[in-house]
Amino acid sequence: MIWLNEMNALLYALVVLIWGTTWIAISLQQQSGISANVAVFWRFFISAVVLFVFIALTKKLQKLALKDHLFCVLQGLCVFGLNFVCFYYAVQYISSGLEAVIFSMAMIFNVINAKFFFDQEISPRFYPAALMGLLGMLALFWHDVFGTTLNYQTLIGIGLCVLGTYGFSLGNMISTRHQKHGLDIFSTNAYGMLYGAILMALISGIKQDNFFPSMQFSALSALLYLALFGSVIGFTAYFYLIGRIGAAKAAYSTLLFPLVALVVATIWEGYQWQLNAVIGVVLILGGNAIFFIKMPRIQTIFTSSKQL
Repeated sequence: MIWLNEMNALLYALVVLIWGTTWIAISLQQQSGISANVAVFWRFFISAVVLFVFIALTKKLQKLALKDHLFCVLQGLCVFGLNFVCFYYAVQYISSGLEAVIFSMAMIFNVINAKFFFDQEISPRFYPAALMGLLGMLALFWHDVFGTTLNYQTLIGIGLCVLGTYGFSLGNMISTRHQKHGLDIFSTNAYGMLYGAILMALISGIKQDNFFPSMQFSALSALLYLALFGSVIGFTAYFYLIGRIGAAKAAYSTLLFPLVALVVATIWEGYQWQLNAVIGVVLILGGNAIFFIKMPRIQTIFTSSKQL
C-alpha cells in the first residue's frame, strides 16, 4: 500500500517539479547582474501582492493576533529573506552541487527541530531513509564535493549554506506552529512574504543597491516564475504538505530537486550521466521508497490467509 494518498502525492510532486526547475530562473537572474538582496526583495514583494489580491478577492484574509504577526515576521526572516541571500552569496564560494548537498540537510534539521519544538517522535524509517538519501546526494555530486579545495572561502560558502538551510528549517517549524493554531496558510504566507520583502528592502536601501536594474526579458520572466510558481504555488504546496505528512517527510523532497534539475540539464544542456550520478539517483529513490511505501505487515498477511 502506498503511504501517500492522492492529495499528498500531488503536493509532493508539485513541490519537487517546481523547486527542481527554479535553479534555471535563479541562474538567469544572476546573469542579469541584479544584486541578491534586490532579487529576493522583488521575488517576495510580487508574491505577497499576488497572495493578498487572491485572498482579498476570495474574502479569506484571516485576521491575525499580534503574536501571530510576530511569528510571521520570524518566518519572513527565516524562509522568505535571509536564507535565500545566504544561498545567493554562498554560490560565489562553492559549487551549486555542494550547495545542493548541504541543503539536503534540511531533512535532518527538520527532524531535530520537530523533536525539540513539538516533541515529535522520530520514525524508525527516518534513519535508513536519511542515510540512503545523503549517500545518494554525495554520490550524485561526488566531483563537486570531493573536488572542492578546503580553504577559508570554501568554509565561508559552507557556513552560509548551513545557515540558510537551518533558517529554512526554522521556517518549516513556524509554519507547523501556524497550522497547529488553526491559521490559514495563504494569510500567513502573504504576511510572511511581505515582512521578508520589507526586510530585504531595508538591507538593499542600506547597501544602496539599485532597485531597478536594467534586465533582459529572460531575467524578468525568471523573476515572475520565481515569484508566482517558485514562491506562491511552491511554498503554499510545501507548507500544506508539512501540515499533512510532517516536516521530516516533506523535507525529503529536497533530495529530489537535483534529480529534476539534472533531467532538465540532460534535455536542454546535454548533461552526460556518469556512474556516480546513476548510483546517487538509485540511492535517493531507494530512501524515498523506505520513507513513503508502507509494506503490509506479516501478521496482517497471515490473518488474511487464514480467513481465506
